[in-house]
This record gives sequence, structure tokens and C-alpha cells, in this order.
Amino acid sequence: MNEMWPCPPESNLDDFQLCDNVAYLISRTRATMWNMVTQQTLAVAGVTSMQATTLVMVNSGRCLTGTDLAREFAISASAVTRLIDRLERRGLLKRIRSEKDRRFSRVALTDEGQVLAQKIPTIFAEVFDSILTVLSEEEVGFLKGLLRRIILRSQDVAGKF
Repeated sequence: MNEMWPCPPESNLDDFQLCDNVAYLISRTRATMWNMVTQQTLAVAGVTSMQATTLVMVNSGRCLTGTDLAREFAISASAVTRLIDRLERRGLLKRIRSEKDRRFSRVALTDEGQVLAQKIPTIFAEVFDSILTVLSEEEVGFLKGLLRRIILRSQDVAGKF
């Protein structure tokens, strides 16, 4: 137990402290980091962190459809549609309709979107690195490993809740 951050068992409901809950701490960390990223991406590139991440995901080939983006970000199809619409209006992304099935489309970067997508990782790295300087390289690696294990486990138990 750390004096600064006492860590009672998560299942101890008699003394449950939301601010000490692992999920809460992960959520706060994520919100804080991504708010800082949004400040930078808006200032440098004129896009939010979600829009910037979308450009990076499409550029990498990891997300090529709205369904891919919804799954990656754990958001609704309608939220993805709004996200794609905004990026399309900005001239950063385009929808490409399938020749075989007009109901299906994939997303691709425009030339301008591609240029921006290549700049974004540097913005992300600067923000994340400035925050993570409180941890050693070894601690960052350990934290990544723990978070990956939590992600995998949450996928395993997702259907139980």
C-alpha cells in the first residue's frame, strides 16, 4: 500500500472509494492524456484527438471501414458516421463506395489527410512523453504489459456482464 495512493481491494464494498478504483484511475488517466492531445492537435492540426486518431488508424490500414472505427473506438455507428462526415467536410477523408454492394463503403485519406496523418504521431509522442517522464522506461513497459493484460481479460469476460 502506498501512502499517497492507498489501494484497498476493488471488491471491498464496505470501504469502496471510487477515486481509488483501478477502472476510475485508468479512465481519469485516459481523459487527462487525451484532453492534452486534443489541445495540441487542435492547435497544430485543427483536429480533435479522435479525428487525429481516426486519420492515423486509416493511414495505417488498421481501420478501413466505419465498422472498423466503431469497433476500435467502442462507439456507435451513428457516432462514427458523424466523425467521418466531419473529416470528409474538412477534405481529410473520403468514402469509397463498393462497386459490388453500394450499401458498403470504405474510408480512405485524401492527399491532405495523408499529409496530416503522417504529422500526428509526432504530436501524440510529444504529449505522451511529457506526461510519462515521471516513469522509467522499465515502468512504462511494465505498465503497458499490465494494461494489455487487462484489455485481454476484459474481452474474455465481456459477455458475462
